[in-house]
Amino acid sequence: MGSLVWRKQMKLLDILKDIDPTMRILLIIGLTVVAHITVKTIRRFSQYLLLMKVDSTATSEASLTRKYPKLATIITLLVSAGTFTIYFVAVGMILREFRISLTTYFASATVIGLAVGFGLQGFVQDLVIGLTLIFTDALNIGETVKLGDEIGRVDTIGLRFTELRNFHGQRTLIPNRNIAVISQFRGGCIRAYVDIQLPQGIDDKAISQEIHSIAKGMYHQHRSIILATPEIFGIKDVKEGQWRYLRVKVKLWPGQTKIIEETFKERVIQRLKTTHEDYMPWMITVTYKVE
Repeated sequence: MGSLVWRKQMKLLDILKDIDPTMRILLIIGLTVVAHITVKTIRRFSQYLLLMKVDSTATSEASLTRKYPKLATIITLLVSAGTFTIYFVAVGMILREFRISLTTYFASATVIGLAVGFGLQGFVQDLVIGLTLIFTDALNIGETVKLGDEIGRVDTIGLRFTELRNFHGQRTLIPNRNIAVISQFRGGCIRAYVDIQLPQGIDDKAISQEIHSIAKGMYHQHRSIILATPEIFGIKDVKEGQWRYLRVKVKLWPGQTKIIEETFKERVIQRLKTTHEDYMPWMITVTYKVE
Protein backbone atom coordinates (compact mmCIF):
# COMPACT_ATOMS: atom_id res chain seq x y z
CA MET A 1 0.00 0.00 0.00
CA GLY A 2 2.78 2.41 0.98
CA SER A 3 4.81 1.61 -2.16
CA LEU A 4 1.73 2.21 -4.36
CA VAL A 5 1.22 5.64 -2.82
CA TRP A 6 4.90 6.45 -3.29
CA ARG A 7 4.81 5.44 -6.99
CA LYS A 8 1.76 7.59 -7.60
CA GLN A 9 3.48 10.56 -5.95
CA MET A 10 6.58 10.03 -8.09
CA LYS A 11 4.41 9.96 -11.24
CA LEU A 12 2.85 13.21 -10.09
CA LEU A 13 6.29 14.77 -9.78
CA ASP A 14 7.25 13.52 -13.27
CA ILE A 15 4.18 15.32 -14.63
CA LEU A 16 5.11 18.43 -12.68
CA LYS A 17 8.49 18.56 -14.43
CA ASP A 18 6.76 19.57 -17.66
CA ILE A 19 4.93 22.44 -15.95
CA ASP A 20 6.17 25.98 -15.64
CA PRO A 21 8.77 26.23 -12.79
CA THR A 22 6.79 28.91 -10.97
CA MET A 23 3.63 26.83 -11.10
CA ARG A 24 5.57 23.75 -9.99
CA ILE A 25 6.92 25.59 -6.93
CA LEU A 26 3.41 26.69 -6.04
CA LEU A 27 2.16 23.12 -6.36
CA ILE A 28 4.97 21.84 -4.13
CA ILE A 29 4.09 24.46 -1.54
CA GLY A 30 0.48 23.38 -1.85
CA LEU A 31 1.45 19.74 -1.26
CA THR A 32 3.41 20.78 1.80
CA VAL A 33 0.46 22.70 3.20
CA VAL A 34 -1.89 19.78 2.49
CA ALA A 35 0.50 17.38 4.27
CA HIS A 36 0.66 19.67 7.33
CA ILE A 37 -3.12 20.15 7.44
CA THR A 38 -3.61 16.39 7.09
CA VAL A 39 -1.32 15.75 10.06
CA LYS A 40 -3.10 18.40 12.15
CA THR A 41 -6.48 16.92 11.28
CA ILE A 42 -5.37 13.40 12.21
CA ARG A 43 -3.95 14.62 15.52
CA ARG A 44 -7.05 16.58 16.44
CA PHE A 45 -9.30 13.65 15.59
CA SER A 46 -7.15 11.32 17.70
CA GLN A 47 -7.31 13.75 20.63
CA TYR A 48 -11.08 13.86 20.27
CA LEU A 49 -11.19 10.06 20.41
CA LEU A 50 -8.84 9.82 23.40
CA LEU A 51 -10.76 12.42 25.43
CA MET A 52 -14.21 11.23 24.38
CA LYS A 53 -16.39 10.23 27.34
CA VAL A 54 -17.26 6.55 27.13
CA ASP A 55 -18.59 6.03 30.66
CA SER A 56 -20.78 8.81 31.97
CA THR A 57 -22.86 7.80 34.97
CA ALA A 58 -23.96 9.35 38.22
CA THR A 59 -20.77 8.16 39.89
CA SER A 60 -18.12 8.26 37.16
CA GLU A 61 -17.14 9.96 33.94
CA ALA A 62 -14.24 8.22 32.19
CA SER A 63 -12.54 9.03 28.90
CA LEU A 64 -11.40 6.47 26.35
CA THR A 65 -7.83 6.77 27.69
CA ARG A 66 -8.93 5.78 31.21
CA LYS A 67 -11.52 3.19 30.24
CA TYR A 68 -9.54 1.43 27.49
CA PRO A 69 -5.83 2.26 27.93
CA LYS A 70 -4.74 -0.44 25.44
CA LEU A 71 -6.93 0.94 22.65
CA ALA A 72 -5.76 4.47 23.45
CA THR A 73 -2.14 3.33 23.13
CA ILE A 74 -2.80 1.73 19.74
CA ILE A 75 -4.43 4.95 18.50
CA THR A 76 -1.42 6.96 19.71
CA LEU A 77 1.00 4.63 17.94
CA LEU A 78 -0.98 4.76 14.67
CA VAL A 79 -1.10 8.55 14.76
CA SER A 80 2.66 8.76 15.39
CA ALA A 81 3.41 6.33 12.56
CA GLY A 82 1.04 8.16 10.19
CA THR A 83 2.53 11.55 11.04
CA PHE A 84 6.07 10.32 10.38
CA THR A 85 5.08 8.72 7.07
CA ILE A 86 3.30 11.81 5.74
CA TYR A 87 6.15 14.18 6.62
CA PHE A 88 8.82 11.77 5.39
CA VAL A 89 7.15 11.38 2.01
CA ALA A 90 6.53 15.14 1.71
CA VAL A 91 10.19 15.96 2.42
CA GLY A 92 11.30 13.37 -0.15
CA MET A 93 9.05 14.91 -2.80
CA ILE A 94 10.42 18.39 -2.11
CA LEU A 95 14.06 17.26 -2.17
CA ARG A 96 13.54 15.53 -5.51
CA GLU A 97 12.50 18.88 -6.99
CA PHE A 98 15.90 20.21 -5.89
CA ARG A 99 17.54 17.39 -7.86
CA ILE A 100 18.60 15.49 -4.72
CA SER A 101 18.72 11.74 -5.25
CA LEU A 102 16.13 9.79 -3.28
CA THR A 103 18.74 7.08 -2.74
CA THR A 104 20.90 9.63 -0.94
CA TYR A 105 17.87 10.80 1.02
CA PHE A 106 17.03 7.31 2.23
CA ALA A 107 20.68 6.57 3.06
CA SER A 108 21.10 9.77 5.07
CA ALA A 109 17.81 9.11 6.86
CA THR A 110 19.08 5.67 7.84
CA VAL A 111 22.37 7.05 9.19
CA ILE A 112 20.58 9.80 11.10
CA GLY A 113 18.10 7.25 12.43
CA LEU A 114 20.92 5.09 13.77
CA ALA A 115 22.61 8.08 15.42
CA VAL A 116 19.36 9.23 16.99
CA GLY A 117 18.65 5.66 18.09
CA PHE A 118 21.93 5.46 20.00
CA GLY A 119 21.33 8.86 21.55
CA LEU A 120 17.78 8.04 22.60
CA GLN A 121 18.25 4.65 24.21
CA GLY A 122 16.41 5.84 27.31
CA PHE A 123 13.52 7.02 25.15
CA VAL A 124 13.32 3.62 23.46
CA GLN A 125 13.39 1.89 26.87
CA ASP A 126 10.47 4.06 27.99
CA LEU A 127 8.46 3.06 24.93
CA VAL A 128 9.15 -0.67 25.27
CA ILE A 129 8.45 -0.77 29.00
CA GLY A 130 5.36 1.42 28.55
CA LEU A 131 3.92 -1.02 26.02
CA THR A 132 4.78 -3.93 28.33
CA LEU A 133 3.01 -2.28 31.29
CA ILE A 134 -0.10 -1.64 29.22
CA PHE A 135 -0.45 -4.96 27.46
CA THR A 136 0.46 -7.20 30.43
CA ASP A 137 -1.93 -5.50 32.91
CA ALA A 138 0.96 -4.97 35.31
CA LEU A 139 -0.64 -1.59 36.06
CA ASN A 140 -4.25 -0.52 35.80
CA ILE A 141 -5.77 2.93 35.73
CA GLY A 142 -7.22 3.88 39.12
CA GLU A 143 -5.38 1.40 41.32
CA THR A 144 -3.04 2.47 44.11
CA VAL A 145 0.58 1.35 43.74
CA LYS A 146 4.08 1.97 44.99
CA LEU A 147 6.67 2.59 42.27
CA GLY A 148 10.10 3.01 43.81
CA ASP A 149 9.68 5.62 46.55
CA GLU A 150 6.46 7.03 45.11
CA ILE A 151 3.00 5.92 46.25
CA GLY A 152 -0.08 7.06 44.39
CA ARG A 153 -3.12 6.25 42.33
CA VAL A 154 -2.38 5.48 38.67
CA ASP A 155 -3.76 8.33 36.59
CA THR A 156 -2.36 7.50 33.16
CA ILE A 157 -0.01 4.93 31.64
CA GLY A 158 1.79 6.48 28.72
CA LEU A 159 4.48 5.39 26.29
CA ARG A 160 7.08 7.50 28.11
CA PHE A 161 5.71 8.24 31.57
CA THR A 162 3.40 6.70 34.14
CA GLU A 163 1.49 9.37 36.06
CA LEU A 164 0.59 8.97 39.74
CA ARG A 165 -1.55 11.15 42.02
CA ASN A 166 -0.61 11.09 45.69
CA PHE A 167 -2.85 11.85 48.67
CA HIS A 168 -2.19 15.60 48.24
CA GLY A 169 -3.39 15.42 44.64
CA GLN A 170 0.17 16.08 43.50
CA ARG A 171 0.96 14.86 39.98
CA THR A 172 4.11 12.72 39.71
CA LEU A 173 5.52 11.64 36.34
CA ILE A 174 7.74 8.56 36.50
CA PRO A 175 9.81 7.58 33.42
CA ASN A 176 8.83 4.04 32.50
CA ARG A 177 12.46 2.87 32.46
CA ASN A 178 12.70 3.70 36.19
CA ILE A 179 9.92 1.27 37.10
CA ALA A 180 11.67 -1.81 38.47
CA VAL A 181 9.37 -3.06 41.26
CA ILE A 182 5.59 -2.59 41.42
CA SER A 183 3.79 -2.94 44.77
CA GLN A 184 0.01 -2.99 44.38
CA PHE A 185 -2.62 -2.06 46.96
CA ARG A 186 -5.64 -3.73 45.43
CA GLY A 187 -8.05 -2.18 47.91
CA GLY A 188 -6.41 1.22 47.56
CA CYS A 189 -5.57 1.39 51.26
CA ILE A 190 -4.12 -0.33 54.30
CA ARG A 191 -5.93 -1.06 57.58
CA ALA A 192 -4.42 -0.09 60.92
CA TYR A 193 -5.71 -2.04 63.94
CA VAL A 194 -4.91 -0.15 67.13
CA ASP A 195 -5.23 -2.19 70.35
CA ILE A 196 -5.37 0.08 73.41
CA GLN A 197 -4.79 -1.65 76.73
CA LEU A 198 -7.11 -0.19 79.39
CA PRO A 199 -6.27 0.19 83.08
CA GLN A 200 -8.49 -1.41 85.70
CA GLY A 201 -11.25 0.68 87.21
CA ILE A 202 -11.66 2.97 84.20
CA ASP A 203 -15.11 4.02 83.00
CA ASP A 204 -15.55 1.87 79.88
CA LYS A 205 -18.28 3.93 78.25
CA ALA A 206 -16.58 7.27 78.88
CA ILE A 207 -13.16 6.16 77.59
CA SER A 208 -14.71 4.57 74.49
CA GLN A 209 -16.48 7.80 73.66
CA GLU A 210 -13.34 9.88 74.23
CA ILE A 211 -11.10 7.67 72.09
CA HIS A 212 -13.76 7.62 69.37
CA SER A 213 -13.87 11.40 69.56
CA ILE A 214 -10.07 11.58 69.17
CA ALA A 215 -10.17 9.23 66.15
CA LYS A 216 -13.07 11.05 64.54
CA GLY A 217 -11.37 14.42 65.07
CA MET A 218 -8.24 13.14 63.34
CA TYR A 219 -10.37 11.86 60.45
CA HIS A 220 -11.85 15.32 59.88
CA GLN A 221 -8.40 16.90 60.24
CA HIS A 222 -6.58 14.52 57.88
CA ARG A 223 -9.19 13.29 55.41
CA SER A 224 -6.66 12.91 52.61
CA ILE A 225 -4.74 10.35 54.73
CA ILE A 226 -7.49 8.77 56.86
CA LEU A 227 -9.91 7.59 54.18
CA ALA A 228 -12.96 6.67 56.27
CA THR A 229 -14.41 7.27 59.72
CA PRO A 230 -12.48 5.07 62.21
CA GLU A 231 -14.39 2.15 63.74
CA ILE A 232 -14.50 1.20 67.42
CA PHE A 233 -14.90 -2.52 68.12
CA GLY A 234 -15.65 -2.19 71.81
CA ILE A 235 -13.81 -3.37 74.91
CA LYS A 236 -12.69 -7.00 75.13
CA ASP A 237 -11.27 -9.02 78.04
CA VAL A 238 -8.01 -10.78 77.27
CA LYS A 239 -7.67 -12.39 80.69
CA GLU A 240 -10.51 -11.99 83.16
CA GLY A 241 -9.66 -9.77 86.08
CA GLN A 242 -6.25 -8.75 84.71
CA TRP A 243 -6.44 -6.49 81.63
CA ARG A 244 -8.71 -5.45 78.75
CA TYR A 245 -8.26 -3.68 75.49
CA LEU A 246 -10.17 -1.44 73.10
CA ARG A 247 -9.63 -1.94 69.33
CA VAL A 248 -9.84 0.87 66.78
CA LYS A 249 -9.72 0.19 63.03
CA VAL A 250 -8.46 2.98 60.75
CA LYS A 251 -8.42 3.00 56.93
CA LEU A 252 -5.22 4.71 55.75
CA TRP A 253 -3.56 5.90 52.58
CA PRO A 254 -0.59 3.53 52.01
CA GLY A 255 2.71 4.73 53.43
CA GLN A 256 1.14 7.14 55.92
CA THR A 257 1.45 5.07 59.10
CA LYS A 258 3.17 7.84 61.08
CA ILE A 259 -0.15 9.49 61.72
CA ILE A 260 -1.12 6.42 63.77
CA GLU A 261 2.28 5.57 65.25
CA GLU A 262 2.91 9.11 66.40
CA THR A 263 -0.09 11.44 66.40
CA PHE A 264 -2.98 9.13 67.32
CA LYS A 265 -1.03 7.10 69.88
CA GLU A 266 0.33 10.26 71.52
CA ARG A 267 -3.14 11.78 71.89
CA VAL A 268 -4.56 8.59 73.42
CA ILE A 269 -1.60 8.23 75.81
CA GLN A 270 -1.95 11.83 76.98
CA ARG A 271 -5.65 11.24 77.64
CA LEU A 272 -5.04 8.06 79.64
CA LYS A 273 -2.21 9.66 81.61
CA THR A 274 -4.66 12.21 83.01
CA THR A 275 -6.20 9.44 85.14
CA HIS A 276 -3.34 6.89 85.22
CA GLU A 277 0.05 8.55 85.42
CA ASP A 278 1.93 5.27 84.97
CA TYR A 279 0.33 4.49 81.60
CA MET A 280 3.10 3.49 79.13
CA PRO A 281 3.34 3.75 75.30
CA TRP A 282 3.96 -0.02 74.95
CA MET A 283 0.40 -0.58 76.17
CA ILE A 284 -0.79 0.50 72.70
CA THR A 285 0.07 -1.83 69.82
CA VAL A 286 -0.62 -1.36 66.10
CA THR A 287 -0.87 -4.00 63.38
CA TYR A 288 -1.39 -3.39 59.68
CA LYS A 289 -3.13 -5.34 56.93
CA VAL A 290 -3.35 -4.71 53.20
CA GLU A 291 -6.74 -5.28 51.65
